[in-house]
Amino acid sequence: MKTAIIFDTEYLTDAGALGRLWFGPEDPDPMLVQIGAVALSLEDDFEVLARYEAVVMPRDRQGMPCQATPYFEELTGVSNARIAQDGGTLQAGLDGLRDFAAGAPLWSWGKDELYALGVSCYLAGIAPPIPAHRFGNVRNLVLKAGMPQEDMARLSSNELGGYYGLPNQDARAHDAVDDALSIAVALRHLLQKSALRPEDFDRPVQAEGQAPRAVG
Repeated sequence: MKTAIIFDTEYLTDAGALGRLWFGPEDPDPMLVQIGAVALSLEDDFEVLARYEAVVMPRDRQGMPCQATPYFEELTGVSNARIAQDGGTLQAGLDGLRDFAAGAPLWSWGKDELYALGVSCYLAGIAPPIPAHRFGNVRNLVLKAGMPQEDMARLSSNELGGYYGLPNQDARAHDAVDDALSIAVALRHLLQKSALRPEDFDRPVQAEGQAPRAVG
């Protein structure tokens, strides 16, 4: 069955770190802690078929385990106790996402792969197991479906379902699985009303209109 993978990530942060681009003297590196993904069918009724979650033990530049800040714990609901109990390696978490995707394109609200693979893999000294061309930006899809850019700019991934009148009262904001599901529910709605077509998900880079161009 033809599918698209909708994913979300949570990574180390602290109060105000986003506004500082994690450049503050005490800001943690934005290392991956949680991956959430769902497989969205691109056939029939566009059902959500399966879910994937991985909790990753973040490690600093010397390879030592990091503690999440109280701000991160409160924001995401992912506690240091859970990280200690369930946290696996970055390699295992990303390999699991690759296997879950089974060759399908991967889409996030923005460019989560730059943190999930780019920053975290660089800090861990490992090669990203999924190539960049497999990833797409959901913002390009909802733009194609008619969302005004000013609305897009104010929305987070957990708010996307609610924007289309599809709230999930049981979802927790900033939980990677619930946020991925919020995105998927919105995309399913757009597919069902024919604002998007299954082929819009086929090739993320082309869908984003990012044709190669010479520089210099």
